[in-house]
Amino acid sequence: MSLDYTTILIRLTIAVLLGSVIGFERSYHGRPAGLRTHALVSTSSALLMLFTAFQWELLGGVPIDTIRIDPTRMAQGIMTGIGFLGAGVIIKEKLTIRGLTTATSIWMAASIGIVVGMGFFSAAAVATIFTLLILSVFGWFEKILPTYTFSRLTVRCKRTDAMDKKTLYELVKQCHFKCSTPSYQLEDEGRFLQYQLTIRTKDKDNSQHLAEELLENQQVCEFSITPLGG
Repeated sequence: MSLDYTTILIRLTIAVLLGSVIGFERSYHGRPAGLRTHALVSTSSALLMLFTAFQWELLGGVPIDTIRIDPTRMAQGIMTGIGFLGAGVIIKEKLTIRGLTTATSIWMAASIGIVVGMGFFSAAAVATIFTLLILSVFGWFEKILPTYTFSRLTVRCKRTDAMDKKTLYELVKQCHFKCSTPSYQLEDEGRFLQYQLTIRTKDKDNSQHLAEELLENQQVCEFSITPLGG
């Protein structure tokens, strides 16, 4: 294989375009890693794989028995490095974690760049289409899918007038939640008793109903309902 600059230009251009398509979808939804990040990830992956594809020509003066052609080693190195970049877009806000989908899309952009660098255009094009379908169509489907929403419920009462566990269970169930066994904790030198439990429901509006019930309960001093996941 000769050092064909037209082939190199075509492969890098395709990597830019395919990475940009995925990045545009992420930018449109306001994600931290968008158009530029995905385009650069895809292009850099393709560039590194081009070195593997053309290393015979680039290392012409090196003894032939010292060159080992193994594209999988380069791909493994790329994906290891992309793992650190993906971790950077994952955000933890209290009990909620965000950015997992964007981190995965960065991983996919790198994979697409790798196969483009090796000239496997058909697989790259199909992977790009599938990625867009997953990010858009599956995202819409997840919103309408009747799934459980999990939250962390924290209820604080005075120790001398604390709500018992059975009463708390009944209040939660009346608002159409299912709950786990609560944990107990004494605070402020034992003056307050705090319950913490995980609750789940299929209707997000039930959280508002539960909050209203807790506000009206005279035994509850403080409470919080924190969504989990996301």
